[in-house]
Amino acid sequence: MPPSLPKISIVTISYNQEEFLEQTMRSVLDQNYPNLEYMVIDGASKDCSPQIIERYADRLSWHVSEPDKGPADAINKGFARATGEIMGWINSSDIHYSWTLSTVAQVFADVPEAQWITGVASHLDEGMAPQSIAKAYMNKYDYLSGRYGNIQQESTFWRRSLWDEAGGQLDVSLRHVFELSLWLRFMRLAPLYHVNTVLAGYRLHGDRIEPSARDTARHSVLVKEFRDSQSARDRFRGNIVRLTDNGPGRALRSTAKRLGLMKWNRKPVILRDFDNHRWMIQK
Repeated sequence: MPPSLPKISIVTISYNQEEFLEQTMRSVLDQNYPNLEYMVIDGASKDCSPQIIERYADRLSWHVSEPDKGPADAINKGFARATGEIMGWINSSDIHYSWTLSTVAQVFADVPEAQWITGVASHLDEGMAPQSIAKAYMNKYDYLSGRYGNIQQESTFWRRSLWDEAGGQLDVSLRHVFELSLWLRFMRLAPLYHVNTVLAGYRLHGDRIEPSARDTARHSVLVKEFRDSQSARDRFRGNIVRLTDNGPGRALRSTAKRLGLMKWNRKPVILRDFDNHRWMIQK
């Protein structure tokens, strides 16, 4: 580990998730990362979540249980108090692994040009048994062309400077996939670095958003973000009408390929150099 560990700010949001909440909190706290700022924001749960949070109060930097305007508002509330150099959030049914925070610290120390990183996505069942692991190298043009891979939110971390430059908050008007709106803002400012290891687990359970509803939400986010964009490459956004009206078609995918936009999704990837005990970029 680097001699001076960066402060990492992690936010967990919770609402009526007593079944999983303690496992999530323990997955963060029990890593014993020495420079952790951990905040838990509960939306006035009606179950035992507030009591679970209170049991760990002495290990938390801040916690609250009160009504909010939705998950994006709750996350904003936590990050408004965050002071860490590195940031991320994890929902109340997902988990970090024992190596997550130390690995994140090492990557950002060894690869100073990386402004945000994501790990290999993993999925768990309700009992925390691993179900699948999948790499997904994504950028905003993959979404625009209809390639709906996933940037796993709980496996994604970024520098505070990028968060501030991107506006310093999530869009509270969005109830679902508000992280996609943030990723698209990040992508306009810095490339996403893909770390070739598992950093967190997404738990599959009955309260998750239905895939059809998620796709509808993605479309609305894409329309808003691409129509508002002013960059030269976002002249491609005119094709968003076909995406939302008819679904991702061959012509749209062909346009993306012709403009060279589909080639952006493979780099950069960060691999472990075991000889030198550091993280290195695969060119």
